[in-house]
Amino acid sequence: MSNKEIGVALITGASSGIGLATANALRQAGYRVFGTSRRAVASADGITMLSCDVTDEVSVKNTVAEVLKQAGRIDLLVNNAGIGLLGGAEESSAVQAQALFDVNVFGITRVTNAVLPTMRSQGKGRIVNISSVLGLIPSPYNALYAATKHAVEGYSESLDHELRTFGIRVVLVEPGLTRTSFEESITRPDQPLAVYDSVRADMAALMREGINTGDAPEVVASTVLKAATASAPGRRYTAGKLAHQVSFMRRFLPERMVDKNLRKFNNLPV
Repeated sequence: MSNKEIGVALITGASSGIGLATANALRQAGYRVFGTSRRAVASADGITMLSCDVTDEVSVKNTVAEVLKQAGRIDLLVNNAGIGLLGGAEESSAVQAQALFDVNVFGITRVTNAVLPTMRSQGKGRIVNISSVLGLIPSPYNALYAATKHAVEGYSESLDHELRTFGIRVVLVEPGLTRTSFEESITRPDQPLAVYDSVRADMAALMREGINTGDAPEVVASTVLKAATASAPGRRYTAGKLAHQVSFMRRFLPERMVDKNLRKFNNLPV
């Protein structure tokens, strides 16, 4: 690591959207940045891209080994890789639900487990897990996706308590709706039911509208940088106006009012 580098960062899901914006923000801040994508992507702009499938333990271990071979250390891990699923909860089979958890939850645990021995030997490290405002609130027709983000929240908070004695901190970043291609690549139910067709289409349109008017990925990236470099990090960082509003609503408003506002936002009968 050169004198100009403040650390070595590894970011999963860095080929586009939040991941790419974060990689650029960290590079500009002085990190040596390694990004991953499931499919091979050419390295550019000072970011070394590596192919990694977070659902494959061997792939994950090989990726971490390659970073250590090239850089000798890992100071920051940003777990960003994830997928979405839009539809009624009963429209997805258990197999589809397991596949979603395999990426969004177990993908994080695989990469984290692969990186932790190095961070422990260094006596320092920071892990930033990209959650969502849906890790704070329920979301109709995003039940399984919200469940993965709730799981990430519980995992991250618990892990942080385990690792502090090793000089390692784990923090959460919670974006709201962000202008990315997330909606275009979102998974659809594998056993759709006609009874949900109309409302599912409405939810897809609502998501599309929200993403089009949402925060730029750079807003999330700047929040990740803040979480990564804070000397005394908080437990969670919301990213963007909507995320701040949701966090405030969840913390301070009565449950019945939160329920009413949630249904109103999703155009559901109150």
